Amino acid sequence: MATFLVRPPEAEPASLQEAKLFLRVDGDDEDDLIAGLVTTARTHVEREARRAMVSQGWRTVLPGRPSGGRVPLGPAPVIAVTAVTAYDAEGTATAVDAGRYRVDRAGEPAELVLERAVAGAENGIEIDFDCGYGTDGAAVPRPLVQAVLMVAAHWYEHREAATLGAVTAPVARGVEALIAPYRAVRLR
Repeated sequence: MATFLVRPPEAEPASLQEAKLFLRVDGDDEDDLIAGLVTTARTHVEREARRAMVSQGWRTVLPGRPSGGRVPLGPAPVIAVTAVTAYDAEGTATAVDAGRYRVDRAGEPAELVLERAVAGAENGIEIDFDCGYGTDGAAVPRPLVQAVLMVAAHWYEHREAATLGAVTAPVARGVEALIAPYRAVRLR
């Protein structure tokens, strides 16, 4: 099973103006840099929390029929499943009727539950779904937005080359504390 982003968010959880205020930057000379840092910080926080902040589209691909008829969907929170496609032995795609599946949001990760066996899925299934808190940053929990701003600020102040994923201990602890209540648990 593989899951990947197919439609990035159209907005960031923190606006450029909010980031500049947090960074105490007045001019416009570094707007592109700051906007890029916010985007990169968002992806970092999303990966650490295993959550999507602003609405985005994802796809899960299974190489065959799902065992047990349940497929975990993530990142959390799942808004809706937008399409399920089955591929037969020849590779022909067929849309699966929405009446044949439902989304179980009782736990995290949410799961696609196939109510009846999907015929013609010998070559796999694709599940397209949207996830996130909403279409803009206003719906994103403030601690996650704060974590994005803290990471962006750290990277803004420390532009020198560093080891992959390096964030100083005090910043890392603060970001961890902000993310912890929202982190989707993974048992595998």
